[in-house]
Amino acid sequence: MDTEKKLYPMRFCTLEDKYVWGREEFRLADLGYRDSLVHDGWLAGNSLSEVMDLYMDRVTGEKTFEYWGRQFPVTVKHITVSGRMPLRVHPSDNYAAERYDFLGKEKLWYVIRAGKDARLMIGFNRDTDASQLYAGCIDNSVESLLNVVEPHVGESFLIPSGVPHCASGDLELIELSESSPLDLCLCAWGEEVSEEEFDPALSYVDALEFTDYRQFVIKSAGTATVLADIPQFKVEKFAVKTGLKVKGEGFDSFTVYVCLKGRVSVNIDVLGVTASYPIKPGEAVLVPAECPEFSVIPEEKDSEILDVTVPSRKEDDAYINPDVPMLPEEQ
Repeated sequence: MDTEKKLYPMRFCTLEDKYVWGREEFRLADLGYRDSLVHDGWLAGNSLSEVMDLYMDRVTGEKTFEYWGRQFPVTVKHITVSGRMPLRVHPSDNYAAERYDFLGKEKLWYVIRAGKDARLMIGFNRDTDASQLYAGCIDNSVESLLNVVEPHVGESFLIPSGVPHCASGDLELIELSESSPLDLCLCAWGEEVSEEEFDPALSYVDALEFTDYRQFVIKSAGTATVLADIPQFKVEKFAVKTGLKVKGEGFDSFTVYVCLKGRVSVNIDVLGVTASYPIKPGEAVLVPAECPEFSVIPEEKDSEILDVTVPSRKEDDAYINPDVPMLPEEQ
Protein backbone atom coordinates (compact mmCIF):
# COMPACT_ATOMS: atom_id res chain seq x y z
CA MET A 1 0.00 0.00 0.00
CA ASP A 2 1.27 3.45 -0.93
CA THR A 3 1.44 5.67 2.16
CA GLU A 4 1.47 8.83 -0.01
CA LYS A 5 -1.95 8.22 -1.51
CA LYS A 6 -4.87 10.10 -0.01
CA LEU A 7 -7.45 8.15 1.97
CA TYR A 8 -11.08 8.15 0.89
CA PRO A 9 -14.52 7.10 2.27
CA MET A 10 -14.42 3.35 2.88
CA ARG A 11 -17.20 0.79 2.58
CA PHE A 12 -16.62 -2.73 3.83
CA CYS A 13 -17.56 -6.29 2.93
CA THR A 14 -20.22 -7.73 5.22
CA LEU A 15 -19.26 -10.49 7.66
CA GLU A 16 -22.26 -12.63 8.66
CA ASP A 17 -22.80 -14.98 11.60
CA LYS A 18 -25.96 -17.09 11.84
CA TYR A 19 -27.41 -18.35 15.12
CA VAL A 20 -30.50 -20.19 16.33
CA TRP A 21 -32.13 -16.88 17.21
CA GLY A 22 -31.20 -14.92 14.06
CA ARG A 23 -28.07 -13.41 12.54
CA GLU A 24 -25.48 -10.66 13.00
CA GLU A 25 -23.92 -8.79 10.10
CA PHE A 26 -20.73 -6.92 10.88
CA ARG A 27 -20.76 -3.81 8.71
CA LEU A 28 -17.62 -2.30 10.27
CA ALA A 29 -15.38 -4.17 12.70
CA ASP A 30 -11.79 -4.25 13.93
CA LEU A 31 -12.05 -7.08 16.46
CA GLY A 32 -9.37 -9.54 15.44
CA TYR A 33 -11.75 -12.49 15.15
CA ARG A 34 -13.95 -10.28 12.96
CA ASP A 35 -12.04 -7.82 10.80
CA SER A 36 -13.80 -5.95 8.00
CA LEU A 37 -12.26 -5.90 4.51
CA VAL A 38 -12.35 -2.70 2.46
CA HIS A 39 -14.84 -3.19 -0.38
CA ASP A 40 -13.56 -0.84 -3.07
CA GLY A 41 -10.90 1.64 -4.12
CA TRP A 42 -7.14 1.13 -4.03
CA LEU A 43 -7.37 -0.24 -0.46
CA ALA A 44 -9.83 -2.98 -1.50
CA GLY A 45 -9.06 -6.34 0.10
CA ASN A 46 -7.14 -4.87 3.03
CA SER A 47 -8.59 -5.38 6.50
CA LEU A 48 -9.50 -2.44 8.71
CA SER A 49 -6.77 -3.48 11.16
CA GLU A 50 -4.20 -3.37 8.33
CA VAL A 51 -5.40 0.08 7.33
CA MET A 52 -5.13 1.21 10.95
CA ASP A 53 -1.63 -0.28 11.33
CA LEU A 54 -0.34 1.71 8.39
CA TYR A 55 -2.37 4.94 8.45
CA MET A 56 -3.21 5.26 12.14
CA ASP A 57 -4.11 8.91 12.94
CA ARG A 58 -4.80 9.63 9.28
CA VAL A 59 -7.85 7.41 9.70
CA THR A 60 -9.08 8.37 13.18
CA GLY A 61 -7.58 11.79 13.80
CA GLU A 62 -4.56 12.58 15.94
CA LYS A 63 -6.31 13.07 19.28
CA THR A 64 -8.47 9.99 18.83
CA PHE A 65 -5.42 7.92 17.94
CA GLU A 66 -3.49 9.19 20.98
CA TYR A 67 -6.17 7.74 23.26
CA TRP A 68 -7.49 4.67 21.43
CA GLY A 69 -4.33 3.52 19.66
CA ARG A 70 -4.30 1.27 16.59
CA GLN A 71 -7.64 -0.41 17.17
CA PHE A 72 -10.49 1.34 15.40
CA PRO A 73 -12.72 2.39 18.32
CA VAL A 74 -16.27 1.53 17.18
CA THR A 75 -18.13 -1.43 15.69
CA VAL A 76 -21.29 -1.38 13.55
CA LYS A 77 -23.57 -4.41 13.37
CA HIS A 78 -26.92 -5.09 11.70
CA ILE A 79 -28.81 -7.57 13.88
CA THR A 80 -31.81 -9.57 12.66
CA VAL A 81 -33.77 -11.34 15.40
CA SER A 82 -36.26 -14.11 14.62
CA GLY A 83 -36.25 -15.95 17.94
CA ARG A 84 -34.94 -15.14 21.41
CA MET A 85 -31.40 -13.81 21.71
CA PRO A 86 -29.33 -15.04 24.67
CA LEU A 87 -29.34 -12.68 27.63
CA ARG A 88 -25.99 -10.91 27.70
CA VAL A 89 -24.03 -8.30 29.63
CA HIS A 90 -20.79 -6.37 29.02
CA PRO A 91 -18.17 -4.90 31.39
CA SER A 92 -16.99 -1.32 31.80
CA ASP A 93 -13.76 -0.05 30.25
CA ASN A 94 -11.91 -0.16 33.58
CA TYR A 95 -13.05 -3.68 34.47
CA ALA A 96 -12.40 -4.99 30.94
CA ALA A 97 -8.89 -3.48 30.85
CA GLU A 98 -7.89 -4.82 34.25
CA ARG A 99 -9.44 -8.29 33.86
CA TYR A 100 -9.34 -9.05 30.13
CA ASP A 101 -7.01 -6.47 28.52
CA PHE A 102 -9.83 -5.32 26.21
CA LEU A 103 -12.07 -2.31 25.88
CA GLY A 104 -15.47 -2.46 27.51
CA LYS A 105 -18.51 -2.57 25.25
CA GLU A 106 -20.81 0.38 25.77
CA LYS A 107 -23.51 0.06 23.11
CA LEU A 108 -26.53 1.64 21.48
CA TRP A 109 -29.42 -0.28 19.91
CA TYR A 110 -31.41 1.49 17.19
CA VAL A 111 -34.65 -0.15 16.03
CA ILE A 112 -35.04 -0.24 12.24
CA ARG A 113 -37.88 -2.79 12.13
CA ALA A 114 -40.25 -4.18 14.77
CA GLY A 115 -42.59 -6.99 13.73
CA LYS A 116 -44.68 -9.59 15.51
CA ASP A 117 -43.88 -10.17 19.21
CA ALA A 118 -40.87 -7.84 19.08
CA ARG A 119 -39.54 -7.22 22.58
CA LEU A 120 -36.46 -5.87 24.29
CA MET A 121 -35.37 -6.90 27.78
CA ILE A 122 -33.02 -4.32 29.31
CA GLY A 123 -31.96 -4.16 32.95
CA PHE A 124 -33.69 -5.23 36.15
CA ASN A 125 -37.22 -4.13 37.00
CA ARG A 126 -36.26 -3.97 40.69
CA ASP A 127 -33.14 -4.14 42.83
CA THR A 128 -31.88 -7.71 42.89
CA ASP A 129 -28.69 -9.62 43.73
CA ALA A 130 -26.30 -12.23 42.33
CA SER A 131 -28.10 -15.17 43.94
CA GLN A 132 -31.44 -14.24 42.36
CA LEU A 133 -29.85 -13.69 38.97
CA TYR A 134 -27.93 -16.96 39.22
CA ALA A 135 -31.08 -18.93 40.08
CA GLY A 136 -33.04 -17.26 37.28
CA CYS A 137 -30.35 -18.06 34.71
CA ILE A 138 -30.19 -21.70 35.82
CA ASP A 139 -33.94 -22.36 35.54
CA ASN A 140 -34.58 -19.87 32.66
CA SER A 141 -36.94 -17.77 34.79
CA VAL A 142 -34.72 -14.68 34.69
CA GLU A 143 -37.18 -12.79 32.46
CA SER A 144 -39.34 -12.11 35.54
CA LEU A 145 -36.49 -9.93 36.89
CA LEU A 146 -36.12 -7.84 33.72
CA ASN A 147 -37.73 -4.78 32.20
CA VAL A 148 -39.64 -5.78 29.06
CA VAL A 149 -40.63 -3.23 26.41
CA GLU A 150 -42.25 -3.38 22.97
CA PRO A 151 -39.92 -1.36 20.73
CA HIS A 152 -40.98 0.84 17.83
CA VAL A 153 -39.14 1.80 14.67
CA GLY A 154 -36.95 4.83 15.27
CA GLU A 155 -36.44 4.22 18.98
CA SER A 156 -32.94 3.85 20.34
CA PHE A 157 -31.66 2.53 23.65
CA LEU A 158 -28.28 3.23 25.23
CA ILE A 159 -27.18 0.12 27.15
CA PRO A 160 -24.54 0.85 29.82
CA SER A 161 -22.00 -1.64 31.13
CA GLY A 162 -23.32 -4.14 33.66
CA VAL A 163 -26.92 -4.00 32.36
CA PRO A 164 -28.28 -7.38 31.15
CA HIS A 165 -30.12 -7.18 27.83
CA CYS A 166 -31.50 -9.18 24.92
CA ALA A 167 -34.08 -9.03 22.12
CA SER A 168 -36.76 -11.41 20.90
CA GLY A 169 -39.50 -11.78 18.30
CA ASP A 170 -39.35 -10.33 14.78
CA LEU A 171 -36.92 -7.43 15.01
CA GLU A 172 -34.03 -5.64 13.30
CA LEU A 173 -31.49 -3.49 15.10
CA ILE A 174 -28.43 -1.42 14.34
CA GLU A 175 -25.89 -1.95 17.11
CA LEU A 176 -23.18 0.66 17.62
CA SER A 177 -20.60 -0.26 20.22
CA GLU A 178 -17.03 0.01 21.34
CA SER A 179 -14.65 -2.31 19.54
CA SER A 180 -14.69 -5.21 21.97
CA PRO A 181 -15.64 -8.90 21.91
CA LEU A 182 -16.79 -8.76 25.53
CA ASP A 183 -20.42 -9.75 25.52
CA LEU A 184 -20.83 -12.46 28.17
CA CYS A 185 -23.78 -14.84 28.10
CA LEU A 186 -25.97 -14.94 31.20
CA CYS A 187 -28.77 -17.17 29.94
CA ALA A 188 -29.29 -18.96 26.61
CA TRP A 189 -32.86 -20.10 27.43
CA GLY A 190 -31.93 -23.77 27.17
CA GLU A 191 -30.31 -23.45 23.74
CA GLU A 192 -26.70 -24.35 22.95
CA VAL A 193 -24.37 -21.34 23.05
CA SER A 194 -22.31 -20.79 19.91
CA GLU A 195 -18.56 -20.35 20.40
CA GLU A 196 -18.69 -17.85 17.53
CA GLU A 197 -20.95 -15.62 19.63
CA PHE A 198 -19.49 -16.02 23.12
CA ASP A 199 -16.01 -16.96 24.33
CA PRO A 200 -16.45 -20.40 25.94
CA ALA A 201 -13.79 -19.48 28.52
CA LEU A 202 -16.13 -16.81 29.93
CA SER A 203 -19.36 -17.88 31.63
CA TYR A 204 -22.28 -16.26 33.44
CA VAL A 205 -20.34 -16.84 36.68
CA ASP A 206 -17.70 -14.40 35.40
CA ALA A 207 -20.43 -11.94 34.47
CA LEU A 208 -21.94 -12.00 37.96
CA GLU A 209 -18.93 -10.01 39.19
CA PHE A 210 -19.62 -6.89 37.13
CA THR A 211 -23.41 -7.05 36.61
CA ASP A 212 -25.27 -3.99 37.91
CA TYR A 213 -28.00 -5.36 40.21
CA ARG A 214 -29.79 -2.06 40.72
CA GLN A 215 -33.18 -1.31 39.19
CA PHE A 216 -32.70 0.10 35.69
CA VAL A 217 -35.01 2.69 34.15
CA ILE A 218 -35.25 2.24 30.37
CA LYS A 219 -34.98 5.46 28.42
CA SER A 220 -35.58 5.77 24.70
CA ALA A 221 -34.02 8.73 22.90
CA GLY A 222 -37.38 9.17 21.13
CA THR A 223 -37.27 11.93 18.53
CA ALA A 224 -34.05 13.50 19.86
CA THR A 225 -31.30 14.31 17.37
CA VAL A 226 -28.46 13.29 19.71
CA LEU A 227 -29.02 9.63 20.56
CA ALA A 228 -25.86 9.17 22.63
CA ASP A 229 -23.09 11.42 23.86
CA ILE A 230 -20.76 9.43 26.09
CA PRO A 231 -16.95 9.30 26.34
CA GLN A 232 -16.87 6.22 24.09
CA PHE A 233 -18.88 7.63 21.17
CA LYS A 234 -21.37 10.24 20.03
CA VAL A 235 -24.33 9.31 17.82
CA GLU A 236 -26.54 11.83 16.03
CA LYS A 237 -29.50 11.19 13.76
CA PHE A 238 -30.16 13.28 10.65
CA ALA A 239 -32.81 13.45 7.97
CA VAL A 240 -30.97 14.04 4.68
CA LYS A 241 -33.38 16.13 2.63
CA THR A 242 -30.80 18.14 0.73
CA GLY A 243 -27.08 17.74 0.24
CA LEU A 244 -24.93 18.29 3.31
CA LYS A 245 -21.46 19.76 2.89
CA VAL A 246 -19.04 18.70 5.59
CA LYS A 247 -15.66 20.30 6.24
CA GLY A 248 -13.38 18.08 8.26
CA GLU A 249 -10.47 20.50 8.58
CA GLY A 250 -9.84 21.27 12.24
CA PHE A 251 -12.31 18.60 13.35
CA ASP A 252 -9.62 15.94 13.72
CA SER A 253 -11.94 12.94 13.80
CA PHE A 254 -13.29 10.26 11.55
CA THR A 255 -17.02 10.00 10.88
CA VAL A 256 -19.02 6.82 10.36
CA TYR A 257 -22.35 7.19 8.57
CA VAL A 258 -24.97 4.46 8.89
CA CYS A 259 -27.98 4.60 6.56
CA LEU A 260 -31.30 4.03 8.35
CA LYS A 261 -33.79 4.51 5.54
CA GLY A 262 -33.79 5.57 1.91
CA ARG A 263 -30.39 5.75 0.26
CA VAL A 264 -27.54 8.26 0.55
CA SER A 265 -24.10 8.68 -0.96
CA VAL A 266 -20.92 10.22 0.38
CA ASN A 267 -19.25 12.24 -2.38
CA ILE A 268 -15.69 13.51 -2.39
CA ASP A 269 -13.54 15.28 -4.97
CA VAL A 270 -10.58 13.23 -6.18
CA LEU A 271 -8.28 15.13 -8.55
CA GLY A 272 -11.19 17.14 -9.93
CA VAL A 273 -13.49 14.12 -10.32
CA THR A 274 -16.38 13.43 -7.93
CA ALA A 275 -16.18 9.93 -6.42
CA SER A 276 -19.47 8.62 -5.00
CA TYR A 277 -19.91 6.00 -2.25
CA PRO A 278 -23.60 5.03 -1.93
CA ILE A 279 -24.98 3.27 1.15
CA LYS A 280 -28.31 1.50 1.65
CA PRO A 281 -30.26 0.89 4.89
CA GLY A 282 -28.14 -0.97 7.42
CA GLU A 283 -24.88 -0.22 5.59
CA ALA A 284 -22.03 1.98 6.82
CA VAL A 285 -19.25 4.10 5.36
CA LEU A 286 -16.15 5.33 7.19
CA VAL A 287 -14.92 8.79 6.27
CA PRO A 288 -11.29 9.13 7.50
CA ALA A 289 -10.17 12.21 9.41
CA GLU A 290 -7.84 12.97 6.49
CA CYS A 291 -10.75 13.80 4.17
CA PRO A 292 -10.95 17.61 4.42
CA GLU A 293 -14.25 18.20 2.64
CA PHE A 294 -17.07 15.98 1.38
CA SER A 295 -20.82 15.91 0.83
CA VAL A 296 -23.65 13.65 1.96
CA ILE A 297 -26.27 13.47 -0.81
CA PRO A 298 -29.78 11.94 -0.59
CA GLU A 299 -30.39 9.44 -3.39
CA GLU A 300 -33.96 8.74 -2.28
CA LYS A 301 -36.66 10.79 -0.57
CA ASP A 302 -36.90 10.74 3.26
CA SER A 303 -33.41 9.34 3.73
CA GLU A 304 -32.05 9.17 7.29
CA ILE A 305 -28.58 8.50 8.66
CA LEU A 306 -26.71 8.06 11.90
CA ASP A 307 -23.57 10.14 12.33
CA VAL A 308 -21.05 8.39 14.61
CA THR A 309 -17.93 10.10 15.98
CA VAL A 310 -15.64 9.66 18.99
CA PRO A 311 -15.07 12.61 21.34
CA SER A 312 -11.50 13.62 22.11
CA ARG A 313 -10.19 12.08 25.34
CA LYS A 314 -6.96 12.25 27.29
CA GLU A 315 -5.53 9.40 29.33
CA ASP A 316 -5.58 10.31 33.01
CA ASP A 317 -2.22 10.11 34.75
CA ALA A 318 -2.76 8.06 37.89
CA TYR A 319 0.34 9.66 39.43
CA ILE A 320 -0.99 13.19 39.18
CA ASN A 321 -3.66 14.52 41.53
CA PRO A 322 -4.97 17.82 40.11
CA ASP A 323 -6.18 18.84 43.59
CA VAL A 324 -2.64 18.82 45.04
CA PRO A 325 -0.60 21.98 44.28
CA MET A 326 2.72 21.45 42.51
CA LEU A 327 5.97 21.95 44.34
CA PRO A 328 8.04 24.96 43.22
CA GLU A 329 10.59 22.75 41.45
CA GLU A 330 7.77 21.06 39.49
CA GLN A 331 6.38 24.32 38.12
